[in-house]
Amino acid sequence: MSQMTPQQTAQGYTPPSVRQFSVFLENKVGRLLDLVRVFDEAPDVHLCGLSVLESSDHAVVRLIPSAGDAAQRVLRDHGVTFAVLDLLVVELHEGQTISGMCLCLLGAELNIRFAYPLLLAAAGSPTIALAVDDHILAGQILRNKNFRLLGEHDLL
Repeated sequence: MSQMTPQQTAQGYTPPSVRQFSVFLENKVGRLLDLVRVFDEAPDVHLCGLSVLESSDHAVVRLIPSAGDAAQRVLRDHGVTFAVLDLLVVELHEGQTISGMCLCLLGAELNIRFAYPLLLAAAGSPTIALAVDDHILAGQILRNKNFRLLGEHDLL
């Protein structure tokens, strides 16, 4: 039996993924600024994705940094509690739509837990972060349907 490369699974492919950091914040004026400002001191980390889910007294901020390990160090150094989740980042090229992407995942009965756009000037095409039930299977399906998947190294 041949040896598998790091990008392969028994099914043939492990998609690239990025790390999302979720931070629970008190819903007060200036708290989001306080959070994102900690990255100003880290020139090797750029925020490529930001999503805020708020309620009356708190918010959950989802961040996608360009360098996950460095971002983790920055957050820990500033005493920020966070959770980490692997996400897929899908680049939509001409002729590809969000509905088409969703249809591909529906065909495999994969649930999209949440999604939000990213700020990637280098990509040149719309990009979307996806949290799905099984990111490896979802990545395999999307790759087979000619969607381009981005990894952390593509976020710069």
